[in-house]
Amino acid sequence: MAVHASQYNQGNSPKASFMRDTVVIAGAGQAAAQAVISLRHGGYGGAILMAGDEPYLPYQRPPLSKKFLAGELEQERLHLRPEQFYRDHDVQLRLGTRVEAIDRRRRTVSIDGQAVGYDKLILATGSQVRRVPIPGQDLPQVHYLRTIDDVRGIQAAFRPGRRMVVIGGGYIGLEVAAVAVTAGLDVCVVEIADRVMARVVAPPVSQFYLQAHQEAGVQFHLGAGVAEIRSDGGGVRVICTSGAELPADLVVVGVGILPATQLAEDAGLECSNGIVVDEFCRSSDPDIYAAGDCTSHPNRLLGRRLRLESVHNATEQGKTAALDILGRAEPYAQVPWFWSDQYDLKLQMTGIADNYSSLVLRGEPASRSFAVFYFAGGRLIAVHAVNSPREFMLSKKLIADGARLDPAAVADSSVPFKALAEAALGH
Repeated sequence: MAVHASQYNQGNSPKASFMRDTVVIAGAGQAAAQAVISLRHGGYGGAILMAGDEPYLPYQRPPLSKKFLAGELEQERLHLRPEQFYRDHDVQLRLGTRVEAIDRRRRTVSIDGQAVGYDKLILATGSQVRRVPIPGQDLPQVHYLRTIDDVRGIQAAFRPGRRMVVIGGGYIGLEVAAVAVTAGLDVCVVEIADRVMARVVAPPVSQFYLQAHQEAGVQFHLGAGVAEIRSDGGGVRVICTSGAELPADLVVVGVGILPATQLAEDAGLECSNGIVVDEFCRSSDPDIYAAGDCTSHPNRLLGRRLRLESVHNATEQGKTAALDILGRAEPYAQVPWFWSDQYDLKLQMTGIADNYSSLVLRGEPASRSFAVFYFAGGRLIAVHAVNSPREFMLSKKLIADGARLDPAAVADSSVPFKALAEAALGH
């Protein structure tokens, strides 16, 4: 027999109870926590059950590869809300477990082998690390970084003078490299592309970050893959496709993430590079929503479907799903934005730059404060700003408005950017 979340007491055993409407949330990350917050703040009076496979309260992931890895942030400060918040708002937390299956016909999910009924289900299953299919990937010296426990495993091997090889020169790999070299480790990054962060930034930004890392002492093997990781005494040896052999005491792999869609796929929901949702975060089943890294959503501002990996996207989609459940539907249509902290450099990005036709550099990279503007057909589509918060903030508005800027004027840093933005926005 299926039980509703409202039939659980604190001991998780069924009891006689008034049957309230129930929202079940599969996942316990940023999108899940925001859905809870928005439901309760919006006046939802039904039962809420959240199930997540980690044994921790919902927490922020971005600091994991930055301040938390560096030991500058306590675990409690990662939490999005303290435990008391969930008690005060009558949210049943099922941590260290997961939603194992969905029965759409009966509107139940399986948790720890028991069927739990739902009226609405939110899939906030997030993402999982992309693993490297090479010999030696399961050696104890090889680490991935996605969870608190992953970081604890890396920290246990953090010692000044130890040798670390980072596989992957994207955001996560470079953030880990920055923390490690600052902590006194000997760091080498192996990246299969011919430049760092090649998937998301233009060559001038790649070159700037490569130089910043090299000046800090990080070594690079670009244009090289990894063929094998061999055990070598108490450490390992990373064998590159270029023929280089890199001795290491620990290896951290950061080669991207994949949407966690297996639960949705098994339930027969439409999936294509993520769980397919509409602008209200509704899946192909009207009683099931999805939010966060696991989704593919239509973005009318950019005119295409996107799958995003960002706090902003997870937060806003969690809100959107909750509002639709509350009967106050508001379409999700925002310009994406992201950030990365490496050393004293804050890279802030807005828009999507993969289809640009021209770019403009504003400011001098040597000053460690500059921005790259990406244009397509005369329209601004993305901006990558390094230690330039004003350009970043104003550019979000410009991209959302579909504004057109004169590239020559943008390149002239003697002209205040605020004046350019206000003119383009008609202020």
